[in-house]
Amino acid sequence: MKVSFFATCITDIVLPRVGIKSVELLERLGCRVVFNPKQTCCGQPLTNTGYVEKAKKSMRLLIDALLEDDCEAIVSPSGSCVLQVKEFPKFFQGEDEWQSRAQVLANKTFEITDFIVNRLHVMDLGAELHARAAYHPSCHMTRLLGVKEPPLKLLAHVRGLELVPFKGQEKCCGFGGTFSVKMPDLSGAMVAEKVRNLVEAGVDLVIGADNACLMNIEGRLRKEGHSIRVMHIVEVLTCRAAA
Repeated sequence: MKVSFFATCITDIVLPRVGIKSVELLERLGCRVVFNPKQTCCGQPLTNTGYVEKAKKSMRLLIDALLEDDCEAIVSPSGSCVLQVKEFPKFFQGEDEWQSRAQVLANKTFEITDFIVNRLHVMDLGAELHARAAYHPSCHMTRLLGVKEPPLKLLAHVRGLELVPFKGQEKCCGFGGTFSVKMPDLSGAMVAEKVRNLVEAGVDLVIGADNACLMNIEGRLRKEGHSIRVMHIVEVLTCRAAA
């Protein structure tokens, strides 16, 4: 299957290793992955702050870039940015041509764990990682995009991984895109609570599927001097036993 990789801004600029591991994973599963360098921001920061018309410039560029290679699917390691792409058609109401193209893109776009489990029908990736871990379900990916089970199904097959629940697991980490900028005190209190609950759970690893949430949680962990590791799920799924 020919797949276009939608990297997202944070993966491209801050956590490129997540992009590399994502492509490795897709290629191992038999996908022919292409990357269109014309892709840009999905426009979520602007739309979340009310600047929808300004965001459309980025949206149009992204639509053109991700449809240009005529792939069967567009896959991204971010539930939040995939949600934004899924919502593109509503932003182009009254612009028939762009709304039609936005709908084509939305129909083809998948969060990576959703794509692996529900399109490729694979759950055991042969991964092995010995750790006591907690999974943070990000708000956009679970409550709005509706991708809840695929990450857990994949993690359940990682050899050596003990996945434990923790208090307040379903609560927001406090990032929320521009929420953390507009309401920093409340955002800080929320991530502090998340970190306190993770520490009390006695885990040595936190796993998530949205880089922004992981950056927020890791920042607070380091600020408080905790050594708990933080990994994107694709990094976990590409771990192998030492030779």
